[in-house]
Amino acid sequence: MKRRDFLRMTTYGVMASALPHIFCDANKKRRSKQPNIIFIMADDLGYGHLGCYGQKKIRTPNLDQFSSEGMRFTQCYAGSPVCAPSRSVLMTGMHCGHTSVRGNSGGIPILPGDVTIGEVLKQGGYTTGIFGKWGLGDIGTTGVPNKQGFDEFFGYLHQVHCHFYYPYYLWENDKKYLLPGNEGHKRQQYTHDIIVDKALNFIRTNKGGPFFLYLPFTIPHTELLVPEDSFREYEGKFPELNPYVDPRGHYADQPAPRTTFAAMVTRMDRDIGRIMALLKELKIDEDTIVFYTSDNGGQMSGGPDLEFFQGNRELRAGKGQLYEGGIRVPMIVRWPGKIGAGLVNDHVWAFWDVMPTLADLAGVEISHSIDGISVVPTLLGQEKVGRQQQKHDFLYWEHPRGKDLMQAVRMDDWKAVLLKGDGQLELYNLKDDIGEKKSVASEQPKIVNEIEVYLKTARTEPRKYKPQPQTAGLKREETGYIR
Repeated sequence: MKRRDFLRMTTYGVMASALPHIFCDANKKRRSKQPNIIFIMADDLGYGHLGCYGQKKIRTPNLDQFSSEGMRFTQCYAGSPVCAPSRSVLMTGMHCGHTSVRGNSGGIPILPGDVTIGEVLKQGGYTTGIFGKWGLGDIGTTGVPNKQGFDEFFGYLHQVHCHFYYPYYLWENDKKYLLPGNEGHKRQQYTHDIIVDKALNFIRTNKGGPFFLYLPFTIPHTELLVPEDSFREYEGKFPELNPYVDPRGHYADQPAPRTTFAAMVTRMDRDIGRIMALLKELKIDEDTIVFYTSDNGGQMSGGPDLEFFQGNRELRAGKGQLYEGGIRVPMIVRWPGKIGAGLVNDHVWAFWDVMPTLADLAGVEISHSIDGISVVPTLLGQEKVGRQQQKHDFLYWEHPRGKDLMQAVRMDDWKAVLLKGDGQLELYNLKDDIGEKKSVASEQPKIVNEIEVYLKTARTEPRKYKPQPQTAGLKREETGYIR
């Protein structure tokens, strides 16, 4: 049996006793020293859009400070190059060759048999809440957060709903939360601001802990809109050569897309500062571990000028592609007193590792099979937890493109990309060629063969989805979210 299969089946039964000096014994009672957990995820934020990752044009002082107080990863990967599958991977601990939701139409639900992070942490006595973009099941399906382990939900269910920052309603659990300031195409209630306020209130209400706050922002996903106070911070700073006009009439037009995009990122950064300030005000800063990441790589179309901002740095391509620009994402983790400050780490991990990591932190057992491996030894230090950091033999991604299935594999420093099922495998050495500029497949037949053997068993066939209406290309008013 290969090590990756052994780990998948057996590792997690010992998690509850892995941190004896931090947690009490592994039972079902609430543990007095369980950390509060906050997992913040931006939408379509590229690897290079933050100052701490090399950004020069967009100001992100709070996230830069956040990074200086925690651990910044250089080789963390999203679950998929697009929204819904990436979120499914995150929630289920299964890579995108095994996870339930692999389509990206917007309303495909996860099923009752899918076990989510919310359900796992509730076993450990956590109060769970999600505020922001769900994308794993619309109202009336089995996929809504309240049926998947979350006590509270506020935000967007269907991911096409998330395309709009001034819709006329959001969801609060299973009830519509009306936004009368946005009716008649008015722009008075910016949903990002409302979502952040609700999340801050969740922290205040549950400060006694332990709580799990999942905060998937919609920023900076198109459409490109931001309140005037943020827009003015960048007004006149950048040349605006190409106003954004959506020929479909779906997204709002934007005459100053560069200015607006930068302002959106900085507004999000402002709210990271608000969250950090609240944790200190409530005196739970040292009791709370906070993760910050993005759901996939930076967006190449739809208005954001990826090249102008160098949003994916030297990485190739972006959202929707399986090259590094589509799946390598920022990841910063902060826990004062437990994680050292100002650390940069090159450990290779991915979204399917989040579930076992959070369960490990919470002292909760995972009894079912998953693809992930806990990264707690990396976060807290191997010598502190008394065990070495385990590593993946392979990381796997897939993404349908028409009739073809694109696939990618990472094995050590090797990265393989297969754009068509009957096509030629591309092979890159990321240590020497992070931009994936030259395939060396012809020079490495043994490596190619090893990856091709793995690909034969890397995935299962996806479940059959109920046909979903394709609303992403509809005019704004026709989606039902704008009126």
